[in-house]
Amino acid sequence: MRTTSAAARHLGWLLIAASLALHFITVVAFARQPDSLAAYTVMPIWVWGGVGLFLCGSAYLFLRAPLSMVMTAVWALTLLLGADEARVIANIGKPAPRPGRPALVDGQRPIRVITFNSAHFQYGDPCEDLARWDPDIVILQECPGYRVKAIADRLYGGKGDYRSFALNGVATRWEINREVRNPDRRFHYFNHNVTVQLPDTRTIEVVNLHLSSAATDLRLWQPACWQKHHENRRQRRIEMAVALRILEDTAAFPGAQPVILAGDFNAPPGDPVQRQLDRDFQDAFLASGTGWGNTFHRRIPILRLDQIHATRHFTPVRCRAVTTRASDHRFVVADLLLE
Repeated sequence: MRTTSAAARHLGWLLIAASLALHFITVVAFARQPDSLAAYTVMPIWVWGGVGLFLCGSAYLFLRAPLSMVMTAVWALTLLLGADEARVIANIGKPAPRPGRPALVDGQRPIRVITFNSAHFQYGDPCEDLARWDPDIVILQECPGYRVKAIADRLYGGKGDYRSFALNGVATRWEINREVRNPDRRFHYFNHNVTVQLPDTRTIEVVNLHLSSAATDLRLWQPACWQKHHENRRQRRIEMAVALRILEDTAAFPGAQPVILAGDFNAPPGDPVQRQLDRDFQDAFLASGTGWGNTFHRRIPILRLDQIHATRHFTPVRCRAVTTRASDHRFVVADLLLE
């Protein structure tokens, strides 16, 4: 019996040590986000947290000692501070967008923006789902040009405007007076900029992004998997840099021009590609989002790939992700006040 007890204690300590090591790796990987660990951070932090908590729970069964509970508390705190899903806790109590025209805020009607990856219409026609929200601007990915036109006609009764380029499209109830296309043909996906003219003569620059698809190889025991994720992240970082450079060259950005930048980033908010936006943009969901904001996959959304960012000219007042059967993505609705 003593041998069994000693073995159980040793196993318990081993599990706690494994949980501690995993915690150290996880904190370093997600805090620093080195490209060499992109294969590790492609999954949400709570996936690794779940493994760590499982190790702590198993250790408690074998080692009835406070240390296993301490590690459980450490993991819980780490997930609370590090998980993207937990960062909107401060928004509890804020109103969510509702279908129909957006409600006034301080006597002013916000601009309602939707970003949506339509998945080439393989799941059906999203027009009715989009029309329920009465958006002012719809930013579309994986949507051919004739579909963009059909959405604009359905939403605005033939009185709106639209532009499309390389399966990206923008539809709006207002006039589009300029279009800029990414001339760099090295990339499979292209960003697409349009200038929207508001009724009061002000203009908004709208940037539609669809960055390269994320690597999905999770065979972490193979060196090729790590290299694939490393190159995949590097590609999206370059694409984002190109998009921002085009914006700077064509729209007196940053500073003078209000900009809405949205689309399918194919990367969660903690990815380094988003850090290029931190200086000039704010994430509408982090600022005002409510509910479960993850957008992919529609049935079991574990990643917030679809996002709306806006410059400081805007105040995000409401934001949420909305489920639709017409895509494998959920779409994002944001109400933005233009100062």
